[in-house]
Amino acid sequence: MTAGAPELLAWLRDRTAEMVALLERLALAESPSDDVASQTVVRATLDELLSGLGFATERVPGSDRGDVLLARSGEAGSGRQLLLGHLDTVWPLGTIERMPVEARNGALYGPGVFDMKGGLAQMVFALAALRELGIEPACETVVLINADEELSSPESRAEILARADGADRVFVMEPSAGPAGDLKTARKGVGRFTLTVTGVASHAGLDPEAGHSAILEVSHQIQRLFALNDPANGVTVNVGTIDGGMRPNVIAPEATAQIEARVATAADAERVEEHIRGLAPATEGVTLEVDGGFRRPPLERTPRNRVLWEQAREAAGGLGLEIGEALVGGASDGNLASLHAATLDGLGAVGDGAHAEHEHVIVERMPERAALLAVLLAAEVRT
Repeated sequence: MTAGAPELLAWLRDRTAEMVALLERLALAESPSDDVASQTVVRATLDELLSGLGFATERVPGSDRGDVLLARSGEAGSGRQLLLGHLDTVWPLGTIERMPVEARNGALYGPGVFDMKGGLAQMVFALAALRELGIEPACETVVLINADEELSSPESRAEILARADGADRVFVMEPSAGPAGDLKTARKGVGRFTLTVTGVASHAGLDPEAGHSAILEVSHQIQRLFALNDPANGVTVNVGTIDGGMRPNVIAPEATAQIEARVATAADAERVEEHIRGLAPATEGVTLEVDGGFRRPPLERTPRNRVLWEQAREAAGGLGLEIGEALVGGASDGNLASLHAATLDGLGAVGDGAHAEHEHVIVERMPERAALLAVLLAAEVRT
């Protein structure tokens, strides 16, 4: 049994109400990804709390997106561990008027409580528990909280990669997978592509043979793209939107298709991207152009990630908990961190409804998840 594990769990259970109060406070301060000004309250709250726990905090300014909050514990043993989280949500300002932050049937409901302000609240209390009980983390702890994760981290990506590079391990405070609270030990990589087809316009009634329809060409390419789907191996390719043409009586001179691909392995990412970029015209007289790529690589069950997963499973056992693992289709900043360091995702809240109207966190699971994180932060670094 990990030293201090029962004491950590007991301390955190005694403070369940305080943890819920913090989560309510964070959720009531709405912070959508596309409203930078709205994010100030949540960021300032977390800055104050982490500073109060002895962390040195700083802001990495964003340009079009919100600032990144960094917090460092200072030296504690050798090595470094990184805690990743995000404060932005998919919900626009005013959502709490129709989705109020409220407790019902042992759960806390509201926009952003599950994805992922519950994880942020648990993280703060896990760090507080270690401090109050005099348990030293195994190594220096760095917290990184960004504000553009729901947009695929366009601005904070470089900071995440830089902090993961050189870290011994990374813990991602994204919500768990499913009601059992499984950790996310694998995530699909996500690619976004735009296919632009250029044809030749002509009058659809007077001279249709002189034209070359971009819309007809898109219809051919859509069939080729959907043929790439391989659900058994975790490959999904979807044409989500199409646009094109001028008027019903004009042979369409241009059309576009927006494509998303999700894959479970780096090898499949390479293969799918090569295929998409290699699309050739099926219609005479048109040209194709493909932009985009895989911005989020897969988070795979690499050997170093498996070591961290096994350590988490042991830590859960020391707390009297059973924990499982899952592969999920959605990506997170853990996909990026895993390129450089052992990464474990899904350590946040247990609940349901990410990006959905029934978003909620199961309150009684919050202290045990915080305790699991605290035990992992104090555990030796394994390689």
